Amino acid sequence: MTEPDVAHRIENLRDEIRHHEHLYYVLDKPAISDAEFDALMNELKRLEAAHPALVTADSPTQRVGGKPAEGFRKVRHSRPMLSLDNAYSEEELADWNRRVHELAGNLPVEYTAELKLDGLSVALHYESAPDGGARLATGLTRGDGQVGEDITTNIRTIRSVPLGTPAEKLRKLRLPQGFEVRGECVMPETAFERLNEEREREGLAPAVNPRNAAAGTLRTLEPSIVANRRLVFYAYFLLVGGDYWPQGQTATLDALTALGFRVNPHRGRVDTVADMMKFVAEAEKQRATLGYEIDGVVLKVDAHATQQRLGYTGRAPRWAIAYKFTAESAVTKLEDIMITVGRSGKLTPTAMLTPIFVGGVTVSRATLHNADFIERKGLLIGDWVRVERGGDVIPKVVEVVEDADHPRGNRRFSFPSVCPECGNAVVREEGEADWRCVNADCPAKLRESLLHFGARGVMNIEGLGEAAVQQLLDRGLVKSVADLYSLTEEQLVDLERFAEKSARTLLAEIARSKKAGLARVLMGLGIRFVGERTAELLAEEFGSIDAIMAADAEELERVEEVGPRISEAILDFFSRPANQELVQRLKDAGVETTAEKKQRTAQLAGLTFVLTGTLPTLTREQAKEKIEAAGGKVVGSVSKKTSYVVAGEEAGSKLDKARELKVRVIDEDGLLALVAGRAPAK
Repeated sequence: MTEPDVAHRIENLRDEIRHHEHLYYVLDKPAISDAEFDALMNELKRLEAAHPALVTADSPTQRVGGKPAEGFRKVRHSRPMLSLDNAYSEEELADWNRRVHELAGNLPVEYTAELKLDGLSVALHYESAPDGGARLATGLTRGDGQVGEDITTNIRTIRSVPLGTPAEKLRKLRLPQGFEVRGECVMPETAFERLNEEREREGLAPAVNPRNAAAGTLRTLEPSIVANRRLVFYAYFLLVGGDYWPQGQTATLDALTALGFRVNPHRGRVDTVADMMKFVAEAEKQRATLGYEIDGVVLKVDAHATQQRLGYTGRAPRWAIAYKFTAESAVTKLEDIMITVGRSGKLTPTAMLTPIFVGGVTVSRATLHNADFIERKGLLIGDWVRVERGGDVIPKVVEVVEDADHPRGNRRFSFPSVCPECGNAVVREEGEADWRCVNADCPAKLRESLLHFGARGVMNIEGLGEAAVQQLLDRGLVKSVADLYSLTEEQLVDLERFAEKSARTLLAEIARSKKAGLARVLMGLGIRFVGERTAELLAEEFGSIDAIMAADAEELERVEEVGPRISEAILDFFSRPANQELVQRLKDAGVETTAEKKQRTAQLAGLTFVLTGTLPTLTREQAKEKIEAAGGKVVGSVSKKTSYVVAGEEAGSKLDKARELKVRVIDEDGLLALVAGRAPAK
């Protein structure tokens, strides 16, 4: 293709990808399969790699940027991001409504009711783009309300955040190229559950609730982690010139939708306190089925002129209030404690409860974490316990209730000394809270291993769910994950709810998983502490599963983020003959167990670099990769030992520090010259 043809194809691909991102991440209405979407994205990546001059900041390929080398910089908000006053009853809402009417005088008072999302507030700043549209420039956390942290690199990874807005949309809404959008980043419940499964695999404590998990994710220094957490951004404020859009709140939400932002559909206009309470009641009914956490309802005066008349207190607008749900709890009876065995062999106690309605759902089970938790709470079978379901997805036992109406139980629970699934002894390693079954042939471990192996984000075998796995085990068709690759259509059509078409579909999914790649295979093997990030780093460093199996502790620990605990787990896993045989069977079945190894030279060996500012064509991650591939090292702060500071536009205090310490400063061209073995221009 000629250069104009390439440019035209690239722009068409970007438009098509943005369209499908909007359908999938904003409207929840995907129109093509993941494979078709990946094909479009891969074609765009190939064309941009071959024509780097055509790469733009708002291209869909530029969502995941570089890893910040240090903590986030502080940025003052265009106007304060204030808190909201709270109401907890109809009476308190009535008092607020009365005050609003008194202060509004003869100005109109109508309210917009919105769900109060339980996430992290952020502010997105858009600036003018060369094509007359707008592009994302900065993303800030709320911080203390006056000053936030610059998390732009992480925000760019969130697919429901538009990287840019076309000029025609701005013209239609009569918006300038520069504007600000405020909203909430939330972690969906499915993503939260996946996160905790991953943390368990890595031997980490589970995240407490989706809000904390979302906040922690946005403040991580690794953008690829943010991208994998599947956060969702909901927009609810539009600011121009540092002031709220004068069209009013309802028009603001409509404008944000037109701009391509995800706006929560559960909203409405209310006029009276009775209308407000009706909306609150509906929100509480919806709460259990939304798929994300809410902790109340926000009520805002709709008209901008009325908002201005009402003004602000020292900490909150007078024209808005949050009606907060109280964490719902109920008292029920602890009928029994059941032990389940996970993929790693961990024994997890679960409270079996007399069913009770809490937080919009009927709860019959609640987590008890581990043996120490049971002992600390002093739980007895037959106790009456308070169960709470508030910000947490999983119901939890809060306390034992003991009074005249709720007598104590009479049977102490003894944690089993043998696995309830296979009868083998369980062990509790020193310093750990969990008991584990170490029998490699435990059927419960196999069941969970198969489900994990086929899960999305691992080998991604669609159709390998609990029902299918249980039937495969019951019929004796699989005794390890490797057996999946020898299944036949004749075996599958004999299973319940399987016909020829569904059997062929599952076999096709299993065959497709052979190309998932080394990192996914490492995850699928279920090596303790080896999650997605560690698996990717191992694959990049060693290039094959054979090389990883042959490595010693010292070689493993040269890999970023791999310490003694992880290396010990890897060595232990691959030292077992059964696991060695499993790997060989996977290889024999044609499962891909190699990866493109990072090529390294010694061109920059012994040199340390600090990156600051925005480079013309390279993201920080790309610059870091080039430096490390040439044997150099990237560090976060400037010192006398720093060899070079690579400075781009808007370089900050690091550039000043470099000049103060007389450290050599180069630009992107200088870095590329060094990597190529040439001296940078002076």
